[in-house]
Amino acid sequence: MGITFWKSKPNPKANNRSTVGKSSGDVSEAKSFREQQKKEAAFDHRDRGIRSVSLNRIVGSVGRYKDFDSQFRFKTNTPSDRLEWVKQAMREGRQLGPVKLFEIKNEYYVLDGNHRIAAAKELGHDEILAHIEEFIPSKNTLQNILYRERADFADRTGLPAEINLTEVNQYAHLLDQISEHLRFLNTVGGDEITFEQAARDWYKTIYRPLCTIIKRSGLVDSFPERSLEDLYAYITFHQWKEGRKRQYGIGIDKLVPKNMEEFRRKMSNIKDADYPEMKQGINIIILINVQARKEIKLMDKLFELEPVKEVHSVHGDVDLVVKAVLTRTLLSSDAEIISRFVHEKVRQLPGVVSTKTLIPGISKIKVPEVCH
Repeated sequence: MGITFWKSKPNPKANNRSTVGKSSGDVSEAKSFREQQKKEAAFDHRDRGIRSVSLNRIVGSVGRYKDFDSQFRFKTNTPSDRLEWVKQAMREGRQLGPVKLFEIKNEYYVLDGNHRIAAAKELGHDEILAHIEEFIPSKNTLQNILYRERADFADRTGLPAEINLTEVNQYAHLLDQISEHLRFLNTVGGDEITFEQAARDWYKTIYRPLCTIIKRSGLVDSFPERSLEDLYAYITFHQWKEGRKRQYGIGIDKLVPKNMEEFRRKMSNIKDADYPEMKQGINIIILINVQARKEIKLMDKLFELEPVKEVHSVHGDVDLVVKAVLTRTLLSSDAEIISRFVHEKVRQLPGVVSTKTLIPGISKIKVPEVCH
């Protein structure tokens, strides 16, 4: 192993007037794709298909980089009829089709759609739909080698989330795990599954649970130069491939057996096991409208539900406000748990007309002082 530890949103400040030629602060040119391609020796390419791209990651143009500054504003003071037309079309919600972008190491360059990019930025949009052609850097720097390994791993697995390792040759270890998991699933299952299907199951039932255990153990704080993904690779290599007994931190040794599939079985039976560190609380607030004269009975019924901590009858657009704390395991999503509780427990109660669920983002709570 060799690891050594040491959618678019409207901008209320955007106005309807063109800001062509205007600039505030940074007026450097947009980056040239050809210069970056030559610098990175990025000539091998592959089609990445259509996906949403953050406008902040579009840094230059293939052919017109001298026409824009680094914020993708036109550098000329001459008004652009084309730009004004595109902005108006975007305001009206017309479908303009995806732009075409070249990608080098997570930075994007416009091949077709310069006006659409400039208009979207001026209107305060966050993302734009794009057809991506990725160019792979070939220079053998550590950063480029890791980038290529990460890209190859993503291609083979088709996983929606990126796994970032900081040491070369470690993605091969993860691919070996997925191959082993594929053999296991095809042995115990009926229909033969693909490598990508096995990768998704590995990610959900093995990789993500163990990463959460490692994160909650505080082990990451002891190795600030390594990523959570590095720790996953290190622990699983020694625990599952070499069978070495190690002390990783409180709770981890008991939770991680020497066999990967045994760990998966433990995680699949998490509700029957006593792993409090594997559970996560979800605070929700439910606004409820009820039928006339049924508030009191409904309040009593709601308060009997175990996750419900508070029930308030209020004046205004809603009748009841409910605060609840739900618990989910690593193999469940917040959306699943919330939807199941609201639809199966709350909305089924007699007298409920409608509900609206709120999930707090940032909260501040005052703890009552104890009088002596």
